[in-house]
Amino acid sequence: MLRTFRPTVFFMRKTLIAAACTGALLGLSMSASAGPTQRLDSELGTVSVDQVTKGLNHPWALAFLPSRQGMLVTERPGNLRIVSFDGKLSKPLSGVPKVWAQGQGGLLDVVLSPDFSNDRLVYLSYAEGGGEGGTAGTAVGRGRLSKDMTSLDDFKVIFRQEPKLSTGNHFGSRLVFDRDGYLFITLGENNNRPTAQDLDKLQGKVVRIFPDGRVPDDNPFLGQAGVRPEIWSYGHRNPQGAALNPWTGTLWTHEHGPKGGDEVNVIERGKNYGWPLATHGVDYSGQPISEAKGKVAEGTVAPKHVWEVSPAVSGMAFYDSDHFKAWDHNLFIGALGAQQLIRLQFDGDKVVHEERLLGELKARIRDVRMGPDGYLYVLTDEQDGALLKVGLE
Repeated sequence: MLRTFRPTVFFMRKTLIAAACTGALLGLSMSASAGPTQRLDSELGTVSVDQVTKGLNHPWALAFLPSRQGMLVTERPGNLRIVSFDGKLSKPLSGVPKVWAQGQGGLLDVVLSPDFSNDRLVYLSYAEGGGEGGTAGTAVGRGRLSKDMTSLDDFKVIFRQEPKLSTGNHFGSRLVFDRDGYLFITLGENNNRPTAQDLDKLQGKVVRIFPDGRVPDDNPFLGQAGVRPEIWSYGHRNPQGAALNPWTGTLWTHEHGPKGGDEVNVIERGKNYGWPLATHGVDYSGQPISEAKGKVAEGTVAPKHVWEVSPAVSGMAFYDSDHFKAWDHNLFIGALGAQQLIRLQFDGDKVVHEERLLGELKARIRDVRMGPDGYLYVLTDEQDGALLKVGLE
């Protein structure tokens, strides 16, 4: 169960997102022409799509700065940039760590400290090399955004996935702070299936740490011999989406299945989410997953929602705003392979309906976040990637 809600932390986070002022971004160049608004049909009305900026090199994640100072955007080859709401794009910030930009690796997620207004700390996840035989793993660190917003100062690594086993696949890498200020990190199994069940390894896990990297004393496996104390849940394949449910405070994630079997999960303390013992998918060769016991396995948690045909999910955001009332309490998920934005509708916490949006754009959607203005902001994972602003008319 979640620890007692601390109102001060949650209030600060809501204030960071919702605050408004007239501050201007520094060191920004003009963006390319945004072009006209695109209007697309949907079940709930006309969806509007505006291009905020383009020219991003495989953007992976975004985070909103307070007081409408813009958005931090990561580019997988290793750049962190600031994009203003009117589309101006900064030069890459200095002080960003060296990343292992091979395969699916590189600079990945970005989130702000819950106390950013006081500490100005920015958290990054990324692929870090240095493993045996040239392998890599996920690392997380934090640095202080300079006042002029041109650098991350005093960057320090607070977490490393051990051992490093990836040759270019399955880094996971989403970052979420909960209401109590704990940091959750999703970790892929580095394309080494059995490791997701190995509690002495950090592959295929969701971990929970303090913002400075220390391990909380109420983590489920703390003090057990041969078990990594950071682990909060296990049995994950490659979770590239995570978000805190704003109405319940629970952590939700989604993860890539193999060939079929992408899934949405509600993460519980100490639970096993099945991979590779339980899966709705098969190997890319078409053969069954050798370790799998079927779609369900005893002692594991069934997913909240499954796609038998993989859309290749990445990024997720709950819609919690009065701006577009028809979207309220919906969950939005990006799809790389299907090249769509997926809208999930709920009855309680049960998925009762799904709609596919933005398919006309034919763009790989890597991340989706709800902005302080109530619009959805979407990143497309291309060499000439774009940041899109999506609304409902």
